[in-house]
Amino acid sequence: MAGGRIRRRLHLNNIYAFTCRKSTFQEDHSQIGGPGFSRVVYCNEPNSPTAERRSYAGNYVRSTKYSPASFVPKSLFEQFRRVANFYFLVTGILSLTPLSPYGAVSALLPLGFVIAASMVKEGIEDWGRKRQDIEVNNRRVKVHGGDDGIFREEEWRELRVGDIVRVEKDEFFPADLLLLSSSYEDSVCYVETMNLDGETNLKVKQGLEATSSRLHEDSDFKEFKAVVRCEDPNADLYTFVGTLHLEEQRLPLSVQQLLLRDSKLRNTEYVYGAVVFTGHDTKVIQNSTDPPSKRSRIERKMDKIIYMMFSIVFLMSFIGSIIFGIETREDRGGKTERWYLKPDNAEIFFDPERALMAAIYHFLTAVMLYSYFIPISLYVSIEIVKVLQSIFINNDILMYYEETDKPAHARTSNLNEELGMVDTVLSDKTGTLTCNSMEFIKCSVAGTGYGRGVTEVERSMAMRSGGSALVDDLNVVADRSGPKIKGFNFQDERVMKGNWVKQREAAVLQKFFRVLAVCHTAIPERDEATGAISYEAESPDEAAFVVAARELGFEFFSRTQNGISIRELDLATGQRVEREYRILNVLEFNSARKRMSVIVRDEDGKLLLLSKEADNVMFERLAKDGCKFEEKTREHVNEYADAGLRTLILAYREVDEEEYVEFSKNFNEAKSSVTEDRESLIDEITDQMERDLILLGATAVEDKLQNGVPDCIDKLAQAGIKIWVLTGDKMETAINIGLLRQEMKQIIINLETPHIKALEKAGEKDVTEQASRESVVKQMEEGKALITRGPSDTDSHEAFALIIDGKSLTYALEDDFKNKFLDLATGCASVICCRSSPKQKALFRYLERLLLVHGHWCYSRISSMICYFFYKNITFGVTLFLYEAYTSFSAQPAYNDWFLSLFNVFFSSLPVIALGVFDQDVSARFCYKFPLLYQEGVQNLLFSWKRIIGWMFNGLISALAIFFICKQSQEHQLYNPNGKTAGREILGGTMYTCVVWVVNLQMVLAISYFTWVQHIVIWGSVALWYIFLMIYGAITPTFSTDAYKVFLEALAPAPSYWLTTLLVMIFALIPYFVFKSVQMRYFPGYHQMIQWIRHEGQSNDPEFVEMVRQRSIRATTVGSTARRAASVRRSGRFHDQLNKNTIAISREEK
Repeated sequence: MAGGRIRRRLHLNNIYAFTCRKSTFQEDHSQIGGPGFSRVVYCNEPNSPTAERRSYAGNYVRSTKYSPASFVPKSLFEQFRRVANFYFLVTGILSLTPLSPYGAVSALLPLGFVIAASMVKEGIEDWGRKRQDIEVNNRRVKVHGGDDGIFREEEWRELRVGDIVRVEKDEFFPADLLLLSSSYEDSVCYVETMNLDGETNLKVKQGLEATSSRLHEDSDFKEFKAVVRCEDPNADLYTFVGTLHLEEQRLPLSVQQLLLRDSKLRNTEYVYGAVVFTGHDTKVIQNSTDPPSKRSRIERKMDKIIYMMFSIVFLMSFIGSIIFGIETREDRGGKTERWYLKPDNAEIFFDPERALMAAIYHFLTAVMLYSYFIPISLYVSIEIVKVLQSIFINNDILMYYEETDKPAHARTSNLNEELGMVDTVLSDKTGTLTCNSMEFIKCSVAGTGYGRGVTEVERSMAMRSGGSALVDDLNVVADRSGPKIKGFNFQDERVMKGNWVKQREAAVLQKFFRVLAVCHTAIPERDEATGAISYEAESPDEAAFVVAARELGFEFFSRTQNGISIRELDLATGQRVEREYRILNVLEFNSARKRMSVIVRDEDGKLLLLSKEADNVMFERLAKDGCKFEEKTREHVNEYADAGLRTLILAYREVDEEEYVEFSKNFNEAKSSVTEDRESLIDEITDQMERDLILLGATAVEDKLQNGVPDCIDKLAQAGIKIWVLTGDKMETAINIGLLRQEMKQIIINLETPHIKALEKAGEKDVTEQASRESVVKQMEEGKALITRGPSDTDSHEAFALIIDGKSLTYALEDDFKNKFLDLATGCASVICCRSSPKQKALFRYLERLLLVHGHWCYSRISSMICYFFYKNITFGVTLFLYEAYTSFSAQPAYNDWFLSLFNVFFSSLPVIALGVFDQDVSARFCYKFPLLYQEGVQNLLFSWKRIIGWMFNGLISALAIFFICKQSQEHQLYNPNGKTAGREILGGTMYTCVVWVVNLQMVLAISYFTWVQHIVIWGSVALWYIFLMIYGAITPTFSTDAYKVFLEALAPAPSYWLTTLLVMIFALIPYFVFKSVQMRYFPGYHQMIQWIRHEGQSNDPEFVEMVRQRSIRATTVGSTARRAASVRRSGRFHDQLNKNTIAISREEK
């Protein structure tokens, strides 16, 4: 391509001021060879004996948690770190002793099943990580053969320290590389680091002149040898210290020459690099620590419940052991009341002479028996549910992003319920709330505004207010014909198609468009087939400016080493002419300078400084006679910010020859300096040049909001979620994307005071820093005092927003003040960090469904699931305790061994898993309609101690009903013609049947949303019990023991068995039914109110719905709904509307 040939002729380092600076020896270079700086790399000699002796890490990367050898021991260790699993392991071991109240197999088999299921899940997740590792390690890159000048493709994992690689455009770097040369003759290359820091803007890197001057083609590496001595592997992405020993030269290396693994080559055909760090020694891998153990707040609270249950189990065992010991001691001297235990012939367990030891042994036996209070399948069930929840999220069609063919992807399932408990959302604006796709849409030139395009923010505001989309001056005619041009959405016939020459300020317009066409670092590429020119730019903003200049008649079409050429309309002749501007210096844009300038010489020999800067930087740099249009330009800039646009100010000045000679001399001396203050010298010299400018106007580009962002912000705000945003834009932009309301009390912290500015101009750095720090602290204290002031001092509807600029934020986050800043920020509805320079940049709109719908469902399901788990196990465990107490604490279980073992695994586990996966207390539509429902998770209302204890108490009531009704009903019943009364097998079988029915019917009452899956697992669990009882009872008595034919021969033929089961179900469930009925009627939770709306068919009754929704509108929220509510309050309609709703509800109750 022609564009490619043009790029190879460029020596960009001759004109760049900052990015392509000459590397210099710094203080750290003196440490090379010492501790922390001992790495030696033999470039192009990875097989040399000297290199191999160093045994550096290979380039194979492993992110898996387990290896084939470590999987079993390590995963077992992970499972038994859980206190409940360890407890069951101990009881399982004790079941091998004579102390056990049940068989060892029936105790160990369920534990083995649970542990195996958890290990399988761990293995599947780790295999997913393994597959990702395989994909990365098997990527291919061209590697130099050693001494033949030929590059061959090899897999990443085969790379070694010292290898020379060739990376092509749009490929990832396979390791940390020392940049040797590139397709540009001065070895400049563009790098995208989005995988490292989230930034989409390109970074400029440059190799050393000593390598770039000799390494141009593959064959040039045939004889290349060099040695790199540098720092040891570390995690700092932004520093690199080393030296390159090439022939007789010793050259300093900096981060400017380091290409980091997983960053991508952009806008450069190829680069050559030497491998410096490989595999786990690379900086990006050094930053990726082992995944932390992520546990949700609910899980941590669940652990506390487990500990509480342990305490109850040990207390019950202790009390039972004391009673058992006393009764055992009383069996001495012929007073044997428990003759059936045969104490005279007993060993230690029932020996009256050794009652103390009998009590101790009983304690151990009881601890095993009461282990059924702890749900053994709780952890594995939660893990299964969370995985299934993640699958549902991943397959939600409403979270599928069609433009990039990307569905939702849950990278971990450990924290699903936390999605329903989010209190604050922290977000960057560019690329997160917006698309990071810029369009030139408006401009202000010579105090006149141009462009009638309507921004998404303006359109959204107009739609919400009930009006039509906003338009500009109706006298301006826009031509919207023709294809859409990427980066250009400008419509104004006054300046398009050459009509700008007819304007009164045509000369200023000409200079304005020239600045757009010349002041940049973009590179043109010509399509040889069509002749169309496209641009490769470092940022979307810059590309939009160059495209805008082209569409307005100033086409940038060529860049040479020393200049750029543009086609423009000559103001005098009206003809299209080509002009070349010789570029002398480029003073690039960065987050610290917030401006970019170029110094050029035009064809007439004039020296011009062309500059584009942020408004808060530019206006203070204008000359006294250069601010003719300042007032109108400021007005337009504020209007553009109100419309959500990003603005830059354009200015210029003519430079005197003598002034430039002096600047060039000082600038070159500063660039060549090897002192530590070299950077500050360059900054000072360029700062002096970029002053006394003449204002031309302002640009306004739209970084389009992602679809649905304003509505998403509105819904999140109604849900009570605070939103903190970091943005480089003005405060007005934050207001108009819905983050602030105009009537909110704004706490503004900045350093734009006259005192601070005076100190900055005086150049007293230390004094300025101290004064700035004191000013920020004072403003934070005043803001906190404003928030904590009593209701009598402020409007009860008043909400607060904190706006802080980047410089102030630096001081606010210092160790001594960060807690004070956090305290202030958490008291505000919205926090905006304006004019900030984020280091870290998600489709934001999907947060609405992810949090309000999936988040609420996951939280509600997991909370209900855990509460139900403890309910059913307390129901089951208390029946065991009551039976043992009924048998004088003789440690006799009420149920057969396998009945005990399979309760948690088969007869009650599947319904609770279905609850955790499918239940919906409120449908998705109502989650959107009533966002305050989300606060149930933020305030943890569904997993509060009150609710947990309530479910436990419900389990106690159910157990009491089961035991006493069954016991009383069986006392006088005969179960065969021979007059056999109920024994343990009959009473236990009846009680177990009642437990299975009651806990499953309780699930029926607890479920809000039935699916066919839940019907199958609930009624299937009950049916499975009867099937199991028949099959198990048909097996030989040596295996089935006392369950042998108990159902077919004793229970099923007896009407009392079925009647007892029915009575137990009624009496056990009535208390819960009555409680829920009273609560639903008189003390409903928010989700229950919404359920009533749906049940009563009032979801379309606007008055009733608005009454309920009033609870979701808080004075401290932001967004369009809050704006409308505030407007209603101001107009006095609020109270009328509230009274109207009250009357409507009263009529409804009547």
